[in-house]
Amino acid sequence: MNSVIKDIVLEHKEDITDSWLIEIRKFRSDDMLQNISDKMYENTNREFANNLILTVQKTDEELEHDELIQFAEKLIQIGWPLNYITRGLQEFRKACVEIISKREENSQNNLEFFKKIEDWIDDIVNLLVTQYSGSWENTVFLQKMALKELSAPLIPVFENISVMPLIGTIDTERAKLIMENLLEGVIEHRSQVVLIDITGVPVVDTMVAHHIIQASEAVRLVGAKCILVGIRPEIAQTIVNLGIDLGKFPTKSTLKKGIESALELTQREIVELKK
Repeated sequence: MNSVIKDIVLEHKEDITDSWLIEIRKFRSDDMLQNISDKMYENTNREFANNLILTVQKTDEELEHDELIQFAEKLIQIGWPLNYITRGLQEFRKACVEIISKREENSQNNLEFFKKIEDWIDDIVNLLVTQYSGSWENTVFLQKMALKELSAPLIPVFENISVMPLIGTIDTERAKLIMENLLEGVIEHRSQVVLIDITGVPVVDTMVAHHIIQASEAVRLVGAKCILVGIRPEIAQTIVNLGIDLGKFPTKSTLKKGIESALELTQREIVELKK
């Protein structure tokens, strides 16, 4: 940062901060900021302004490890929107230009001077947006991995009988995961019968049916039988209308009926005990 600009910014930092705080308070109407207490909102804004002012004294290398980065990470963790940071920086830029142009007559018409301020704020914008985006992408990736681990479990319910409950939309990537978990689970649990429960699948179209048929065929190839359960009336109607052939393996409307069929296939049954 140019030493002259740095001196001028630091000289007028109180005026710049006060002007910026007035503008930033207008963001309070945003839905994601309405639940934040007045005290927290005020303290956060002042901390933001203070960190921004201090960057005028930092080199690019120092800025990458600056308190401003830690501040942005804190905002990400507590759920403040990216819009607050980007709009806040734009208003900070305006506050700097307006206050300095009023206080510094010699620099009022100096385009180079204001270009330096533009460059200074642009560097901060790029740095924080990159930081925010990186943290968000990492969070989404971790959540996606966690969901993958839980999205297609094969659960043993009786000896040689397992259930795979499916919930949510099934896309190609998830279908591959279902297939892998299904085959590995059949071997691990020595399952003779596998029930694929689609009660929690909102839509069964041609692609979803294709994936289920593939999974059933793969189970058959490793020596087990597959029963499709959880077929609701609307799902049954959709399957018929689409002309999907599920005749190669048994289907049941409920998990209870599917378990009863699985017990029969393994030479067992549920018997009521008389009191």
